Amino acid sequence: MAHEVVDGSSMQRALTRITYEIIEQNKGVDDLVFVGIKTRGVYIAKRLAKRLKQLEQIDIPVGELDITLYRDDRHVADYHEEPEVKGVDINVDINDKHVILVDDVLFTGRTVRAALDALMDAGRPKKISLAVLVDRGHRELPIRPDFVGKNIPTAMDEQVHVAVEEYDSHEDITIEKIK
Repeated sequence: MAHEVVDGSSMQRALTRITYEIIEQNKGVDDLVFVGIKTRGVYIAKRLAKRLKQLEQIDIPVGELDITLYRDDRHVADYHEEPEVKGVDINVDINDKHVILVDDVLFTGRTVRAALDALMDAGRPKKISLAVLVDRGHRELPIRPDFVGKNIPTAMDEQVHVAVEEYDSHEDITIEKIK
């Protein structure tokens, strides 16, 4: 059974804090592009862009990244047919831009590594930063987020689930023991 560790209003505060940190660390928002990792990272990226517009009156482009084919844990035998891949959907040139990669949960780092590969196939950013709503630890790769909403220590037999209103019809962060 899952138990809630963060409610919707605490999630909103965490995203607002990330937005302020992005503004402070970048001394402005010129040449900034948000790229959300599908699925929930896209919704979080859009929220960050919306909050940034409220604070700075600047529209930040938001792209989407489907990393299915870039995962190192994908085996051909796992698929009866080729997965449908949307790939990179970024309606702005990312060359020489500061790309902030956005995801819901950072765990082993393998998703982020795959996202970096996909991003580099799409262009050559000047800088890439990582923003995550939840950092749960247990890294297998040397990847560290630049912006974190919540650090939630977990055990290896637990799963963190982020629910966003736009996709899940409710909003919270829960932890569930894997059976």
